[in-house]
Amino acid sequence: MPTRPRSPQFYIGCAGWNIPRNAAEKFPSEGSHLERYASRFNAVEINTSFYRPHRPATYARWAATVSEDFRFSVKMPKHITHELRLCNALEPTKQFLLEAGALEMKRGCVLVQLPPSLEFVASVAETFFTDLRELHDGNIACEPRHVSWFSTEANHMLVRHRVARVAADPALHTGADEPGGYFALNYFRLHGSPKTYYSNYTDEFLTDLGGKLTGRKNEAKEVWCIFDNTADGCAAENALQLQMLINNAKE
Repeated sequence: MPTRPRSPQFYIGCAGWNIPRNAAEKFPSEGSHLERYASRFNAVEINTSFYRPHRPATYARWAATVSEDFRFSVKMPKHITHELRLCNALEPTKQFLLEAGALEMKRGCVLVQLPPSLEFVASVAETFFTDLRELHDGNIACEPRHVSWFSTEANHMLVRHRVARVAADPALHTGADEPGGYFALNYFRLHGSPKTYYSNYTDEFLTDLGGKLTGRKNEAKEVWCIFDNTADGCAAENALQLQMLINNAKE
């Protein structure tokens, strides 16, 4: 008898753990924002690391606040991705990983978001991801936003380094709304559509997304879905609804 494919581990959450007023009643009233957030979700994306460094003690405190099965995705600093543009980035990458390493086993993913103007240059990308992979053996997801990163050559490079290409909404290019790169990790980032960071996702969209995530016929071991439409407080409600849909589908 053929064995049933193992269901991937789902990590559903938001970009940041701020709890908006419109969703506050769905979270405990006591505790810090992170404690309250982590009572309902098993993952969060740390975006503040993109703008400024955090001390290892800060990461350690966050890790101590959540349960053992909770995971953080940590966004790589813009100094590396947007200012250095992946060039000569070994030392700042080491420093970033040293700081975020205080999360220990709760560091679930490193997120590399690239600027829309950054084209795929094979030699630069190869050097950067070779260095990153030698320093970090865990999950890596990359969100490129220039069309050149959706080529076969770029995809093969990501696969070699075990880097998942983010599936983003809204999709800036054909295929950008589908996972690419390393097949064992799927990472979805939902920024809000049609108005980025603001728009609420409809019931129809979330139902379709839930079916898409639970019905994926691939070899993904982990599926992440992060809602980044936080500007008007929609992310928490959308993430809770998707979480419910996925839990119902698994029952």
